[in-house]
Amino acid sequence: MLLETLLPLEARVLAGGRAARAELAARAVPRDEGLRARFEASLAFRLTAGQRAVLDEVEADLASGRAMRRLLQGDVGAGKTVLGLYAALAVARAGGQAAFMAPTELLAEQHHAGLAPLCAELGLSCGLLTGSTRGAARRALTRDLAVGTVDLVFGTHALLSRDVRFARLDLAIIDEQQRFGVAQRARLVEKGAAAHLLLMTATPIPRTLAHTLYGDLDVSVLREKPPGRGPLTTRWLRKRDRERLPEFLRERLAAGEQVYWVSPLVGEEEGEERGALRAHRRLAKSALAPFGLELVHGRLPSDERAARLERFRRGEARLLVATTVIEVGVDVPAATVLVVEDAERLGLAQLHQLRGRVGRGPRASYCLLYGRPGARARLELLERCDDGFTIAEEDLKLRGMGELAGTRQAGVFGGVLADLAGDLDLLVAVRELLSGRPELLRAYARGAAAALPTP
Repeated sequence: MLLETLLPLEARVLAGGRAARAELAARAVPRDEGLRARFEASLAFRLTAGQRAVLDEVEADLASGRAMRRLLQGDVGAGKTVLGLYAALAVARAGGQAAFMAPTELLAEQHHAGLAPLCAELGLSCGLLTGSTRGAARRALTRDLAVGTVDLVFGTHALLSRDVRFARLDLAIIDEQQRFGVAQRARLVEKGAAAHLLLMTATPIPRTLAHTLYGDLDVSVLREKPPGRGPLTTRWLRKRDRERLPEFLRERLAAGEQVYWVSPLVGEEEGEERGALRAHRRLAKSALAPFGLELVHGRLPSDERAARLERFRRGEARLLVATTVIEVGVDVPAATVLVVEDAERLGLAQLHQLRGRVGRGPRASYCLLYGRPGARARLELLERCDDGFTIAEEDLKLRGMGELAGTRQAGVFGGVLADLAGDLDLLVAVRELLSGRPELLRAYARGAAAALPTP
């Protein structure tokens, strides 16, 4: 059969899974043009054409009576989060609840802090549940979720706990979805009777690209950046550049701008002489120290980490030394320079995510990479390319496809089309064939639910 020749077994399982999911009913959320108009009017910025198009797709999904299974891909800073908020608002107005799960406390806290004022303006009650939410605060929040007085809860893996129950969970939103396992995504969705699912990712990874191509999920793509952002330059630092770096940073700080200095390691690892702790000690003795210096890493208590980040956000400290804990969830428009030590320890996608911490304001911004010559090809790619989708394709070539219907996120793809990057056009054509000929999928729908987790 031609289909079997073109598509490996795992891809056909995914296609069958999509056919099976088309029959999964969910509560319909009627379109409300007035609600959307009020939502857009409440924003401090105008949505891009791409954002409005995605809202159209999400509204159609929610109104269809079938369970939404949509992946929203958008480059760093493209404005995905606010679209998730609108979906939650629409569901709440129809009497349901939404859960917004993020992979780190920092990101969950950032979403809650940034969106809580807008939620209040829109009449949407919200809460925050992380591993640091304990005692009476946790008991009160879980009680409110169970009786339905909280419309939207932001949180981490803590949302998966047995004591977290919802009166009517109609929408699960999962940010940075590639950081969660299939079983974790399924556990959140299963807290609702037939919940819609919106997955979001800033940089597609090989596994996500595979799901996109094979049609396992409906896909929305945001390629536009919000207007008013300055240019971003990425530079792999050679010896002469490194000698000039301290003076360059001093000039930027003196101009009122802010700087991130990132190390992949904390520095307490046995035998390690690098790391954020060491960088912090060095910079504390430098001419940059008078501008204010803070240190953030994942081993800090969450309240102390939050306090230090808040001092940086307010500009009380202009230079933040950190590990990759700031990779997502930190938005400081005055930050214009990112320095990354030991960049060869990080993958392309992670470096691109880190780069997204700068370039969020109108000023010119810089991503400056320390890296060994062995990483030259990757670092030079980042110098010449700032498009997350292109970077994801390169990551795909380097890391491989992974196990589509299993748990491995990368590795050698064992199908007929092993050279995926060279066969993208053919695979897209096959996906279009499957979309227009649903009878080809029915043969694979039986048993797909058992072979493939729900999300």
